[in-house]
Amino acid sequence: MAKVLILGAGYGGMAAAVKMQKARIPFTIINKHSYHYFTTLLHEPAGGRNDFDPYYVEISEVLNSPEATIVKDTIKSLNPSEKKVIGEGGEYSYDYLIFALGNAPEFFGIPGLAEHSLLLRSLETAKEVRSHIDEMFALYAADKDPARLRIVVGGAGLTGVELCGELSEYLPHLAHKYKIPEDKIELINLEAAPTILPMLDERLRETALDVLTRKGVQVRTNEKIVRVGENEVELATGEKIEANTIIWTGGVRANPLLAEAGFDCDPRGRAKVNEFLQSVNYEDIFVIGDSACFIGEDGRPLPPTAQLAGQMGEHVVENLKALMNGQPMKKFSFNYMGTLASIGSEVSVGNVKGFKTKGVTATVLKEASKAKWLMTLGGLSLVARKNKQFTRSH
Repeated sequence: MAKVLILGAGYGGMAAAVKMQKARIPFTIINKHSYHYFTTLLHEPAGGRNDFDPYYVEISEVLNSPEATIVKDTIKSLNPSEKKVIGEGGEYSYDYLIFALGNAPEFFGIPGLAEHSLLLRSLETAKEVRSHIDEMFALYAADKDPARLRIVVGGAGLTGVELCGELSEYLPHLAHKYKIPEDKIELINLEAAPTILPMLDERLRETALDVLTRKGVQVRTNEKIVRVGENEVELATGEKIEANTIIWTGGVRANPLLAEAGFDCDPRGRAKVNEFLQSVNYEDIFVIGDSACFIGEDGRPLPPTAQLAGQMGEHVVENLKALMNGQPMKKFSFNYMGTLASIGSEVSVGNVKGFKTKGVTATVLKEASKAKWLMTLGGLSLVARKNKQFTRSH
């Protein structure tokens, strides 16, 4: 039997692994952590909606068949000419490789940004954001430094907007806890582009902006960050904002391992793939998710989303089976289901299959999308175990 290796247990890697398990195809999956976390929901626990337990699941709870081998290791390099992957814990050979490692932050060369900002890209960084903000409020209660209550979120895409929505509901809770007047809190969302949520219709963007503003978020578009220092953000206008909490959500690029291994990549480091999701350099390597440069019908690379990664993960298994059995593979076609953005626990905006939606209806659809992924991973039992995703505990 051919040796199949999956790198990464994000949305793409887990979608592929679950489908291989159902097809009874032996495989090994290597991941940095022993768990799969729900990347698209990290703004919820980071922003205070819930504790962290509902937002991850042990990989072994999902991939529990004899066909699945789970290895906890951090991949350091690829050696595609020798069909090997090198990790901190050893080398791994393969006949077929599914590269599904996630993205890396994009700092756009802004001085000090990497050194002085928090990120929201993993379970651990989400915990850092939450604990840091809690600590700042506690310290303010002692020293009354206004910068401790000033939070700057860089980037007004999905992650930035959704995080601000959560924080707008959580920060008053912290203010009450530490007996701090709510009007002392400043939550600032900076965006270099002219608008927030560029993937949505203009009316939906206006709705989102109105909700954020009413929740007390200072949304500032056309504001480019040019430098970040310790507890300070400098804008292109020359304005400097003192803030003890600076969170960067403004961009991602592909995992650097691909470019380092000599794969043909686009300017963002994504490996170029063909219509079957194979690397254009190696037919035994499939690249999916955030690290794949797949050209869509409009002639441009598809933007990295969990939705895309999941569909790629399922499709690649069908093509892998075909390749192993000497049968023709099928071209990948992305079925765009829509985009939903939550702005706190009760309001969402977005489009689903071309239909615009907002308010409670959009929130219900957003919650349904959570349940759908839990069902994919572990059926109703996993939905039941992670049901606190659907409530607010803080």
